[in-house]
Amino acid sequence: MRTLAIAASVVLGVLVLGIAALSLFPDPNATDPVVILTIAPAGTPASGADSAPASGQPAEGAAAPQGGAAPPQAGGEVSLPPGFAVEGIQSPPQAPQAGAPDQTLPPGATPQAEPPAAAPDGSGAAEPAAPQAPLAMNAPTTAGAAGDVQTTGVIPVAAIAADPGPGPLPAVPVAELVEESQYGPLPKVSPDGRRPVDVYARPSRYAARATAGEPARIAILVSDLGELDSATAEAIKSLPGPISVAYSAYGRNTQDWVTKARDAGHEVFLQIPLEPVDYPAKDPGPHTLLTSLPPEENMKRLQWVMSRFTGYVGVTNDMGGKFEATQQSFLPVLEEVKSRGLLYLDDGTVQHSTAGQIAGMLGLDYSVANVQIDASPNDMAKALTKLETLAKERGAVIGVASAKPATIKQLAQWATQLEAKGIVLVPVSAAVRSQRQS
Repeated sequence: MRTLAIAASVVLGVLVLGIAALSLFPDPNATDPVVILTIAPAGTPASGADSAPASGQPAEGAAAPQGGAAPPQAGGEVSLPPGFAVEGIQSPPQAPQAGAPDQTLPPGATPQAEPPAAAPDGSGAAEPAAPQAPLAMNAPTTAGAAGDVQTTGVIPVAAIAADPGPGPLPAVPVAELVEESQYGPLPKVSPDGRRPVDVYARPSRYAARATAGEPARIAILVSDLGELDSATAEAIKSLPGPISVAYSAYGRNTQDWVTKARDAGHEVFLQIPLEPVDYPAKDPGPHTLLTSLPPEENMKRLQWVMSRFTGYVGVTNDMGGKFEATQQSFLPVLEEVKSRGLLYLDDGTVQHSTAGQIAGMLGLDYSVANVQIDASPNDMAKALTKLETLAKERGAVIGVASAKPATIKQLAQWATQLEAKGIVLVPVSAAVRSQRQS
């Protein structure tokens, strides 16, 4: 036994001397760095590893962090006795890129979304940003070739989403759409962006572009209402609701008549007196806009006319053969129409109208009538047949007529036959949208 004890002491001493020699005189050919590992029995929960300094090396003289520091280099495998494991080995920390957050993640981890920013009052995360609204659809378009149906802008779908059927339209005016002026109430765009052309329009399910299998659309504007009470009352009573009506600026009790028209389902337009070619032999009235007047004077006349009543979706020309053909005079007028959120309908009687060109530049909601229905009273039937043919070819068309008793009677009878022909009546605002999408 004594001999065994002496032998064990000798072996132990040799091992101690060997370990001491290795620590004092490392292998000069070794290139791998010394790796400090924490050895733990397998199954023991691993302790959390702290982050290493940016350089990947501990400061001189500092104790190695628990859980391990720098990992072994590639190819430097470590053999362990059975039942033991290495804890705390991590990939070398990567220096963050300039200007970018540190995206280094532990093995097996998944990127997490950034937490919401704290509220200014420190009460927690701020509310998420509101989703962006869809892009507006009323981007300006250029006018088409001469003779084509030209439309610009677009009336939002939300404003013309469904057909209310028989029944009154909402009461007017809407306070947010009215600007008080020295002449009277003027239309305007509301602070939240609503326009008279949107709010005062008669809703229609046929405002979108006509597609295969859908009925063709025809819109009719009956003008010159308000001057004779009997003719105005007959038009409102006899014509179906989708037919739009236009009032003269010189009518009596016009606001009352506008209310009655909307109660019967008709959307309303205002007629603007414009200088005809043969002025003053033909005179639309004392507030006619003239090419001989400076823009400031014409603007005063325009605002006087526009303040006669409220609740209209747009304006149309009363004569204007010379004025509409003079772009220098007409441009400020249509700029005012657009700025007030209105639609402009050219009645199609002006041969060299610049309305389409100007509307294209401004992005103004605009269209031109395709047929003057009672331009020749004896040929109304032919004009209405032409309107039907164009509607089936183009999807949506617009006709204009005056509030003459014979015209009103024939229009009312004709309207009852359209459904059997696969044609539907729509308000002018809906036809403008349908034409625009086509």
